[in-house]
Amino acid sequence: MAERVPPPGLVPRPAAASSSVIRDALALARRPGVLSFAGGMPASELLDVEGLRAAYDHVLSTEPVAALQYSLTDGDPRLRELIAGRLTGRGLDTDPAGLVVTTGAQQALMLLATVLLRPGDTVAVEEPTYLAALQCFAYTGARVVSVPADDGGIDVDALAHVVARDRPRLVYLVPDFQNPTGRTLALERRRAVARLAETRGFWIAEDDPYGELRFRGEHLPWVAAQTGARDRTVLLGSLSKILAPGLRLGWMSAPPALLRAVVLAKQAMDLHTSSVDQAAAAHYLANHDIDARLVGGRALYRERCDAMLGELSSVLPPGSTWSRPDGGMFLWVRLPEGFDSAALLPKAVDHGVSYVPGAPFFAGPPDASTLRLSFAGHGREETVEGMRRLGKALS
Repeated sequence: MAERVPPPGLVPRPAAASSSVIRDALALARRPGVLSFAGGMPASELLDVEGLRAAYDHVLSTEPVAALQYSLTDGDPRLRELIAGRLTGRGLDTDPAGLVVTTGAQQALMLLATVLLRPGDTVAVEEPTYLAALQCFAYTGARVVSVPADDGGIDVDALAHVVARDRPRLVYLVPDFQNPTGRTLALERRRAVARLAETRGFWIAEDDPYGELRFRGEHLPWVAAQTGARDRTVLLGSLSKILAPGLRLGWMSAPPALLRAVVLAKQAMDLHTSSVDQAAAAHYLANHDIDARLVGGRALYRERCDAMLGELSSVLPPGSTWSRPDGGMFLWVRLPEGFDSAALLPKAVDHGVSYVPGAPFFAGPPDASTLRLSFAGHGREETVEGMRRLGKALS
């Protein structure tokens, strides 16, 4: 009998280690009695269950064959028209033909990385940045270079130095209420990034899942809306934070040649995003005042953010610092030197509270003293209790 030969092994992926850290943190958060400030989930009170149920009932009653059959790779025309209308209303004139609907904004980011990046290409990111973006870039074999950032967003002078030294093909930004820090990219820096892209010739990925969740201050125009940026900026968005994450509906707005390449890549990946989910979302957006619902949502998030901010000075160790976001879902905490938020997480869970350690959000050397808190999921009383538990765990 011939000797059995095993199949080839799996290709090692550098994203796996950081992914396991988050997975472990979220698993700990599911323990009974734990108040979790770890996940980036919208408030359950804002999910319009009845409205979405009615939308699905409508499309399955009036157009069942279309809703359940194969569809266009670039997305349901009605949904693209509605998304384009919302973008135009927010100050970025958008043609529905310039959009592709994706299975969540995460797929949009992966598609962008697939069509733009080759092994060894350089991507510049703000430090820290969205973990799943780092995973996408790692899977392409790209080299990720971090750029310092502060409360006003990415340091444009430092970015200019990185661009001159490393010649990145792509600069990835989350300008509004960034995940994980909650910070916002200042208007003058948006203009400066656009000028730099125009003169040095790189792509900008502008990830905007939280832009409609501003609860303080005035709306800032997108980087894509700045002079010279439109033909080299890819704007990524999502219905997850304003409608429901379980729909897994995102979108990409991009220049025509890049969008055609993305559509071909998406054909190979999944043919198209769910027909019935797109149809239901289109019906919902066309027949409900989502902007009125967002008014209430923003007020709720402001209240919850303020409740958390009001507790931090009394529960965190002396010398701690934290962000003060104007929207979104996240606070970023830096504990004093010598604290390790990942090592302290099991102790926090034993005290009945959880968070996400900050180290996996760094492309460069991590800051072990950092952690991310989401204020979106709990009301004032639970937030106050959760921060009390966090203070006991860190004392």
